[in-house]
Amino acid sequence: MLTEALANVIVNRRLTMTSKTIPDAPTGDSETAVCCPPEGQTVELLTAPVEGPAADDELAAFAKAIAHPTRVRILRMLAKRGARMCSHIVDELPLAQSTVSEHLRILRSVGLVQANENGPRVSYCIVPSALKRLKTLLEAV
Repeated sequence: MLTEALANVIVNRRLTMTSKTIPDAPTGDSETAVCCPPEGQTVELLTAPVEGPAADDELAAFAKAIAHPTRVRILRMLAKRGARMCSHIVDELPLAQSTVSEHLRILRSVGLVQANENGPRVSYCIVPSALKRLKTLLEAV
């Protein structure tokens, strides 16, 4: 009798471990809304000077971040779909998960991409004000 009860527990546990209860696709507006940058950051980036040593350093950091074709591809993927889970980005690239995470880390370090950590899942989105700032810096060259 104890064996039957134990067998049922094991079977039920296997079913719950293999069944997907978390949706694969982002939920759209809620993911995008959560991943949006704070308002103060937008104003700060757009009012910063476009000439001088600080602006040159900022442009160099942006250029270094987008100097790799994979990072440009990630930015394009994120531009097409507001926010994406890291696992979805990995699925679309022929690279290891650790490599994609490193590229995302570099994009985050310069502020082009923002992450929203929700437990073990991390969604990423583009920071529009950072792209506008990059465009402004390039136009000033």
